[in-house]
Amino acid sequence: MSDSIRNIVILTGAGISAESGIDTFRDGGGLWEQHRVEDVATPEGFARDPALVQRFYDARREAVQKVEPNAAHRALAELDAEWEGDLLIVTQNVDDLHERAGAKRVLHMHGELLSALCASCGQRHKWSEPLVGSPACPDCGAEALRPDVVWFGEMPYEMDRIYEELRRADLFVSIGTSGAVYPAAGFVRDAREFGAHTLELNLQRSEGSYWFDETRKGRASELVPEWVAEVLG
Repeated sequence: MSDSIRNIVILTGAGISAESGIDTFRDGGGLWEQHRVEDVATPEGFARDPALVQRFYDARREAVQKVEPNAAHRALAELDAEWEGDLLIVTQNVDDLHERAGAKRVLHMHGELLSALCASCGQRHKWSEPLVGSPACPDCGAEALRPDVVWFGEMPYEMDRIYEELRRADLFVSIGTSGAVYPAAGFVRDAREFGAHTLELNLQRSEGSYWFDETRKGRASELVPEWVAEVLG
């Protein structure tokens, strides 16, 4: 790894968790685990049928607690522990596999399954139980908890911080992303404009592959440990 690389920003997507048994976000038919995205991943869908949405996320919350981090998650946790420069893992994933692998410097731009958001007071709470049945918010008592997941039409978390880190990055790495969901799909262009070297690790070329200086194709569980070994030397 070049001595000029000090600050690293890593973007991870569904491809890094797929090998742990978590379905990628949606298939070519616009479905997410057999549901229309509009029904389970928009504020309008939640307003239309809150019970359906709560059951959907309750099932995913239960399922994610039964899977384990894979070699890609563990490699990034190793990099997080050993890299002396600045490092930020920005994940589009709502699972907690990065953290369970041991990573500390993680930002969930699309929220977290194991968290609940109170629509009344705005507080976020660690949450591992079902939300169907409208349990009370631990802070304000309102029966207004919803999944702490950023839906289509909502603003991702901590965008100012992400852009500041991209501005300072010497290296931007995208792992297991489709390059189709914005604003994350535009991060590579921002990083390039700010002068960072850009690398894509993906099962296949993404929609934004042409923006990257380098693309390596393969399974995340193989590519990521190999790349981390290079970085740490």
